[in-house]
Amino acid sequence: MPILSGCTIAFDLDGTLAETAGDMHTALNKVLVAEGLPPATLPDVRNFVGAGARALMIRAFGVHRIHPDDAKLDQLTEAYIAAYATDICTHSTPFPGVVAALEKLKSLGATLCVCTNKRTDLSIQLLDTLDLSRHFAAIVGSDIVRNRKPHPDHYIAAIRAANGDPARSLMI
Repeated sequence: MPILSGCTIAFDLDGTLAETAGDMHTALNKVLVAEGLPPATLPDVRNFVGAGARALMIRAFGVHRIHPDDAKLDQLTEAYIAAYATDICTHSTPFPGVVAALEKLKSLGATLCVCTNKRTDLSIQLLDTLDLSRHFAAIVGSDIVRNRKPHPDHYIAAIRAANGDPARSLMI
C-alpha cells in the first residue's frame, strides 16, 4: 500500500501552486485606471492579495483613501473579475517543481485538492489553462462555502469534496 494512501492534501492556489500576481496586477490596473486612479505596482498588488477579490478592491482603493460603499464595491469587484477572467493566464505559471511534486504525491497515494479564496470558476479556468486541474480530486473556491479561509470550514469542505477524511489531511 502506498505510504500516503488515505491522506488528502489541500493546496492553496495563488502564490502556492502558481505565480499569478502578474495577471491580478493587470486586471486590477484596468479597474484603477477606469476609476481615474494611477495604476498599482506589482509589489503593491502582492501586498494587496489575500482573502479574495473584494478584499483586493478594499485594499487597492484604501491606499487612495477611497472607501467605496457596498454597491460600488460590488461593481468594482465584478469589473475586476471580468477583467481577470478575460486575461487569466498571460503571466501566470506553475512554480518550478510543482508538477513533479503533485505527481510524486499522487504516486505515493495522496488525494489532492485545491482550497482557495479565488472563485471556483476562475480557479478551474486558471488550473485548466495551466494543465493542473487533472491533478486534483476537487477544486473548492470561496464562493461555494459559507465561511472562507482562514476559517476551517473552507478547508474541511475541500477535503470532504475530495472524499477525504479531515483527520488524515493537511493544507499547503
